[in-house]
Amino acid sequence: MTQQHTVDAGPAAAGPQAAVAATGDEVFQVETHGIDPIPDAERHGGAKDLFWLWFGSNLTFTYVINGALAVSFGLSFWQATAAVVLGGLSFFVISAAGLSGIRTGTATLVISRAPFGIRGNWPAGLLNWIVSIGYTIVNTVVGALALEAFCADLGWHGPLTRAFALTVTMVLTFAVALWGHATVQFAERWMAYILAVGFAALLVFLLPGAETGASTGGSPGASGWSLAFVVMLAGPFSYVPMPADYTRYLPRTTSLKSITWSGALGGLVSSVALGIAGVAAATQADMTDAVAGTEGLLPGWFQPLFLALVLGGSVTNSIITLYSSSLNLQVLGIPWSRAKAILISAGVTVAGSLYALFFTDFTESLLSFLSLLIIVFAPWGGVFLADMVMRRCWYDAPALHAGREGAYWYRGGYHPAGIVALLAGMAFAALTCDSELWTGPLVAPLGGADLTLLGSVVSALVYWVLARRTVKPAA
Repeated sequence: MTQQHTVDAGPAAAGPQAAVAATGDEVFQVETHGIDPIPDAERHGGAKDLFWLWFGSNLTFTYVINGALAVSFGLSFWQATAAVVLGGLSFFVISAAGLSGIRTGTATLVISRAPFGIRGNWPAGLLNWIVSIGYTIVNTVVGALALEAFCADLGWHGPLTRAFALTVTMVLTFAVALWGHATVQFAERWMAYILAVGFAALLVFLLPGAETGASTGGSPGASGWSLAFVVMLAGPFSYVPMPADYTRYLPRTTSLKSITWSGALGGLVSSVALGIAGVAAATQADMTDAVAGTEGLLPGWFQPLFLALVLGGSVTNSIITLYSSSLNLQVLGIPWSRAKAILISAGVTVAGSLYALFFTDFTESLLSFLSLLIIVFAPWGGVFLADMVMRRCWYDAPALHAGREGAYWYRGGYHPAGIVALLAGMAFAALTCDSELWTGPLVAPLGGADLTLLGSVVSALVYWVLARRTVKPAA
C-alpha cells in the first residue's frame, strides 16, 4: 500500500520556490490548470499541506450542530461523543483516496470515469455539482447571518446590513477559490491558525458545564444510533468526490501512508473537537437554533468572537466546495478554463443565497434535499472506493481523458459493472432511508433504523463480484 516509485524531479530539484514558480500554481495568482493532468515537472508540495487543508476546512460550525443532533436523537454525552469520534475516523478513508490524484495528476471526478465509464460518470458528476453548490449556499447563508448578528450588536440593522454581510462572505469565499489551488491551501492554513484558537476557547467554555450522565430520554434504540451515525458520516462522506482535487499537484513519490495520516488527522481533530463541543452544548441548552443556543452559554465578551468563528468556519468550508465545483463543471464538459467555470458556481451560489436571505427561508428544505442525496452518493462512493482498491490506485491516466479511444469507454461510454452496482446500492439505500422527504419501506421493520450509508457497502460488494475478473491495476 505504501509502494513508491521515483520520477525525474525536473525543476522541483532546484528547491520549493522554483517548483512552485514552474507550476502556474502560485499564491494570489490565478491557477492555470484545471482537470488536465499535472505534469511531473510541475508537481510540488508535501503531505503536510493536506493536514492544514482538511483541518482548516472542517473548522466549521456544522460539526457543532451535528454533535447537538446526536444528543437530540436520545444519545447520552458519552454515547454521542463515541459517535462523533467514529465519524471522524472516516477521514482516514477520504484521505487515502487522495493517492489516486497523485498517480493520475487529475481530479477525483475524472478518475471516477474508470469505474462508471466516460458517459456513465456524467449523472453523478452533475449531482455532485448540485450538492457542492447546495452546501456552499447553506454555509454562505450561515456565515452571512453570523456577520449580520455581529453588525446588529454594533447597532446596524436592515436589509442593507444583510446585503453587506452576504457580500463580505461571498467575496472572502470567491476570491480564494478563484485564485485556485495554491491560494486555497495558503488560506486554509492561516485561517486554521486563527480559528483553532477561537474554537479551542469555545471548548473551554462549553465542556465544564456538560451533563455527562445518562440520557434523560432513555435508551436511544436502533433509530437513535443509526440517525446519529448517518449525521456523523454524511459530512466526511460528502468529500469522497474531492480528495484527488487537492493531491494532484503532489510529487508521485509521495507515499500513501504520509497523505493518509496527514489528511486524516486534520479532518479528525477539527471535526471531533467541534462535534464534542456540540454534544456538550446540547446537554445544557436548547439547540433548536444552534447558534443562539451555543451563544447563550458563552460569556458576553466572547459572543462577538463566537459569531466571527461561525463566519470564518463557513468561509473555510465553502472555499473547498466552490473550488472543486469549478473542476466539476469541466468534467461535465463546460469548455471553459477552471477560473471561468467558477463564475457559474459563484453566480448560482449568490442567487441561492439571496433567495434564502431576502425572499424565503428555504435553508431547511435545501438541507433536507441535500441529505436525501446520500441515497446516490453513499453507493457512488462505495463503487469508486472499491474500484480504487481493486486497481490499487494505478490507472491508465491518458485513457481517463481519451473519450471513445480510451480504455474507459467500455460499452457506449458506460461500464456495466459500475452502473449495476450503483443501482443496487441505491435501491438498498432508498429502502432503508429515514429522512424528512422520504422514508423507506424497510425502516419500520428495522425498528426505525436508517441504514442508508450501508448502501455503499452493498454497491462495493456488487461491484467486486461483477468486476473482479476484469478490473486490474494499470501497467
